Amino acid sequence: MAFPQPFLDEIRARVPLTQLVGRRVSLKQRGREDWWGLSPFSNEKTPSFHVRDDKGFYHCFASGEHGDHFSWLMQVEGLSFPEAVETLAGLAGMEVPKSSPEERRREEKRKDLTDVVAFAAGWYAKQLDGPAGREARDYLKSRRLEALTVETFGLGFAPDDRESLATAAKAQGIEMPQLIEAGLYRKPDDGRSPYPLFRNRIMFPINDRRGRPIAFGGRFMGDAKAIGVGKYINSPDTPLFDKSRTLYNLDRAREPARQGEPLLVVEGYMDVIALWQAGFVSAVAPLGTAVTEHQIAELWRFHDEPVLCLDGDVAGQKAAIRAGERALPGLKPGKSLSFAFMPEGDDPDSLVNGPGGAREMNALIKQAQPLSDFLFETESDGVRLDTPERRARLEADLFQLIGGIEDELVRKEYQRAFRDKLWQLHRKHSQTRLKQTRRQAIREMRATRNDARGPQAEQPFGRKLLETASKRLVRRRQEIVLATLVNHPALIEEFDEALDGIAFDPDLDKLRAELQKRALAGDTLDPKALTHHLIAGGVEAPLSAVTHPDVFRLAPQAKAGAEPLEARRLLEHILLIGQQSVLVGEYRTAGRLPGEEGAAADKRDLRLEALRRSVDAGEGRLGAGLSDDGEDY
Repeated sequence: MAFPQPFLDEIRARVPLTQLVGRRVSLKQRGREDWWGLSPFSNEKTPSFHVRDDKGFYHCFASGEHGDHFSWLMQVEGLSFPEAVETLAGLAGMEVPKSSPEERRREEKRKDLTDVVAFAAGWYAKQLDGPAGREARDYLKSRRLEALTVETFGLGFAPDDRESLATAAKAQGIEMPQLIEAGLYRKPDDGRSPYPLFRNRIMFPINDRRGRPIAFGGRFMGDAKAIGVGKYINSPDTPLFDKSRTLYNLDRAREPARQGEPLLVVEGYMDVIALWQAGFVSAVAPLGTAVTEHQIAELWRFHDEPVLCLDGDVAGQKAAIRAGERALPGLKPGKSLSFAFMPEGDDPDSLVNGPGGAREMNALIKQAQPLSDFLFETESDGVRLDTPERRARLEADLFQLIGGIEDELVRKEYQRAFRDKLWQLHRKHSQTRLKQTRRQAIREMRATRNDARGPQAEQPFGRKLLETASKRLVRRRQEIVLATLVNHPALIEEFDEALDGIAFDPDLDKLRAELQKRALAGDTLDPKALTHHLIAGGVEAPLSAVTHPDVFRLAPQAKAGAEPLEARRLLEHILLIGQQSVLVGEYRTAGRLPGEEGAAADKRDLRLEALRRSVDAGEGRLGAGLSDDGEDY
């Protein structure tokens, strides 16, 4: 409704803005009507938040936020304008005017229904504590819910009878038509007497944003399938309750979310409650349906990037796809979604109550997949990209998907991001084919050299010592290469092809593969972030080996603080050693091949001489850096 301007002006005059703001921000007076404090909109150490009582406005110099009494409640507490007016009218001791008799009747009805639902919530809570609630109490204990949790969420129990709630309500002056309109009772069309919607169910009060109960969810205590009822049911839509716009627990979650806690969207009541008990105080749930556009818009009022925590099964993937597509039209700069999928067989409730507990849940939240990555993977999964036409088809499908993004800037950024991902995906597929071919060639060359060498005689003890030392030297060079790349991630892509030519030890090869995987993913990582990803990728042991102090004592250019140019030169130097090792091996192998006659022998001698000159040149520059037996580095 449109509120009369004199009424709004009177509210502003009666409620000092400093009094309203001072409930959340510590203000200090610098002049007669001049107050300052730390900005509630940004992290700062020097006050830049300014409030003027005489002019009735606040201004934040750090963020640019500016407004009056009403915008303050809308920005900081997430209220709608009518809710802000109602709140301020209460502080001012004023009645909110009604624009028409019909609206006055509607508002009175809402107040009456709010009282009815609040009465029912209290009555259900008493039943849970009484004799009829023993089975429900035992169930909640089996789900590891503490007494404080049950009390905080106002859980209750609806007995399995038709009359007790209506009888108790009538004693408080609440008649059956009100119970029906509040969604607590139903009246059959065939003329039978009304019956309660909730029977033999654990009751979960559903609150509005201000913490007032407006509806209920109920969990059946028996075998729901056997008697053909839903395991969980919610109140029907009423003048108080619209399930497509309401989120369970938003009243408790919104303030921590505004303060920076991750805003988690889960499937059901028990997931929300279990997460809250485990310390995740900003979890909400839709009410028996997939997340709607209205609910996504509501989430964005309190957090820029809510995390949808979904099961990892097919149903969870479908729910994620639906939510992502519904979010697309409303995307704005800074407003998006991300997705955290639970391990197979788990939901958030079982996960936080399992062996990994809150630690495992935290790890999943931190690794949540951004909306753009999720949509790209969904569209590109299983698509062949080996022809221009197929790549063009995928790009057309992706651009059609994001065509509904209304914000032009965000839409263009998605187009740019998807083109980059297409290029990376095509490059990855091409490199995979190239690497397979290259590795097959390397294997065949090694097999040829080994056949040419023939059976090796038993080596003297001194020779074995030299071979052991040589292998250790080769291993150390591999460690230096990988340590340099770990501490200078920008070099990974530059030396990508060279890495494929190095015969890493098996454990170090896993680390090499993980490094190249991170580079192909297109991530811009600093060494700390890269280390985190490598540990998560299961290569902690080889990572510890290559970052051992002995490695950096031998090659200080590999350290994180070394100049990038020095790190690049170190890699080039060691790779040159590897190339010379290959030449030495070929030279010595060629020297052991059977003799040839005539022109063939002359050509063989020329090849040997060319190889010898190359080896001599390399040995002159690199000295004892070559492995003694010419093994591949």
